Amino acid sequence: MRKYQLYLVEDEFAAHYFGRERIFFQLFHEHHTADGELKFITQKQISYITKRVEVLKIHNLLQKQLGKMKGFRADHGAYTITLSGKLSTARLEVFQELITVEAEGSYEAETAFFEVLRKCESSFLAIDLEHERVGWLKPIKERKYV
Repeated sequence: MRKYQLYLVEDEFAAHYFGRERIFFQLFHEHHTADGELKFITQKQISYITKRVEVLKIHNLLQKQLGKMKGFRADHGAYTITLSGKLSTARLEVFQELITVEAEGSYEAETAFFEVLRKCESSFLAIDLEHERVGWLKPIKERKYV
């Protein structure tokens, strides 16, 4: 099973650390494994570099974009997509600090969620702590100055 935590990163940090996403991964990994004062410090750092998720906006967008999709189900604020007769399944939950996605099988179901989120905000960072993967849902274009 793949488990993602999606954070909405402040635009200035997203632009500054583009291409160096491993630094974000290290912070979130350290927070996940820390306890005591270090946990408190890393939480403060995470709160500083991330924005709150507009929960209502995300709920409305998911319902609007995926509501008619076969295999889509909403249940008490959590959303599930099951495609191709259970060959691809994903579950998404929205919180103020982050969005969680759990997926199994092929990547189609989680990709459907990611596509909707990608269009709504440009600085969603997906982190898979277990498999040590990190990436932007919508890669930031580097500014070219002439």
